[in-house]
Amino acid sequence: MEKKELKYKGVKAMPFVIGNEAFEKLGTIGTSTNLLVYLTTIFNMKSVAATNVLNVFNGTCNFGTLLGAFLSDTYFGRYTTLGVASVSSFLGMVILAMTAAIPALHPHSSSPASPGQLTFLFAGFALLVIGASGIRPCNLAFGADQFDPNTESGKRGINSFFNWYYFTFTFAMMVSLTAIIYVQSDVNWAVGLAIPASLMFLSCAFFFVGTNIYVVVSPEGSPLTSAVQTFAVAFKKRGLTLPPESSLFNHIPQHSINSKLPYTQHL
Repeated sequence: MEKKELKYKGVKAMPFVIGNEAFEKLGTIGTSTNLLVYLTTIFNMKSVAATNVLNVFNGTCNFGTLLGAFLSDTYFGRYTTLGVASVSSFLGMVILAMTAAIPALHPHSSSPASPGQLTFLFAGFALLVIGASGIRPCNLAFGADQFDPNTESGKRGINSFFNWYYFTFTFAMMVSLTAIIYVQSDVNWAVGLAIPASLMFLSCAFFFVGTNIYVVVSPEGSPLTSAVQTFAVAFKKRGLTLPPESSLFNHIPQHSINSKLPYTQHL
């Protein structure tokens, strides 16, 4: 079966890709940066407990990135993965904003949070984990997919996209660490968490509006699959008797111009 020829839109897709990236970073960083203060002041958690919760949250996000990359490369593709992950992040931010805005969803005064309140809070964290697991491994690659890497203009476009990506990341950090944190800490937590949720909604809007312009690359398999298969086969055949002829370990013909380290029984 012949592969469908890709029609690269390049620069035409960039307003939607960069818009999606910029607002996603503003929403994500604006939500996550001040969570320790939120858990200790609004949910009345002790510092140690709040730190443990955030460590589990961040660690799960980092580990989930591997799973998200595998699913994207093997089954769903970057477009679908990014779309689902963006919506998941938005819903997670909405839930966190609701925990601050609705009195019944957070404890009062110095009382500890109820199981129901914690369940609602952790549901928001779970959606944020799903979002991070899909967005982190796909956003840069999806932007690069919009350019033809085999042409000079495509290569310049990819370089320009990377520059804009890291500019938006730095800009999002600056805004989140100043304006959004100020609103959360000194104005109102409900408003301070609603702002990142609104920004994430704009991120989703930018992403889906550009659907008809994007180059959507089909999944072709993950390198993680080959790595796992290699370890699995090596473990399965660990008891095989090795042949006495050392040349059998070398797939390169002996008279080839290619070189390889000689086989040895010693380190």
